[in-house]
Amino acid sequence: MIELQDIHKAYQLDGQECPVLHGISLRVAAGEFVALTGSSGSGKSTLMNILGCLDTPTRGRYLLDGRDVSSLSEAALARERNLRIGFVFQSFYLLPRMPAWVTVAQPLIYRGCSPAKRREAALEALRRVGLEHRAEHKPNELSGGQRQRVAIARALVGAPRLLLADEPTGNLDSRTAQEVMALFHELHGGGLTVLLVTHEPSIAAQCRRIVRLHDGRIAEDSAATGGGAKPAEERRDERAEAGVLS
Repeated sequence: MIELQDIHKAYQLDGQECPVLHGISLRVAAGEFVALTGSSGSGKSTLMNILGCLDTPTRGRYLLDGRDVSSLSEAALARERNLRIGFVFQSFYLLPRMPAWVTVAQPLIYRGCSPAKRREAALEALRRVGLEHRAEHKPNELSGGQRQRVAIARALVGAPRLLLADEPTGNLDSRTAQEVMALFHELHGGGLTVLLVTHEPSIAAQCRRIVRLHDGRIAEDSAATGGGAKPAEERRDERAEAGVLS
């Protein structure tokens, strides 16, 4: 699903070039659950922005589902984001005065869906995260964990193939963080590709593969020692044999 080929990224600051990423090459297969980790300043947020089509590399190629998105226009990148990628952020970014279902339905506005279809899809997404009974509640009426579930529902409403989560447990207590991680595991078990940025070793350890950045380079990739996740098709076959799927 994801293939990065010699990705470099540099920013201009006061007329000086400030390199952040140095030759990142990475492949993520459909159905993997990957933690992207590293210390502050390692480049993980910059890499996440490129993976999410929020930014483009200075040099190198990014293939998303086989399509080179490295040099697309802003409008084309926005379309890729809307159709293929779901985002979950540490700070939730919910609409403060709107009920949960309106926040969840927001990405569908840009697809031209009718109000009735937006509401129907939003309620289904909230059902998937166990919050259909909170559809009419505003953010200040929800707990931190419930707000993050609303944010996850918003990421799911467009049926993306890739879910990107940037420090999704950073604002949560340890118990709520584990509940959110359990939800990510459930979504991954259903075949969704999940890439999670975290600085917490205990959170990264729950993923099937860990990619650690250091000074803008990949310092460690657990897949190189057999830590990669199984393909989605193989997981579904195993679950069917165990009687999990009909």
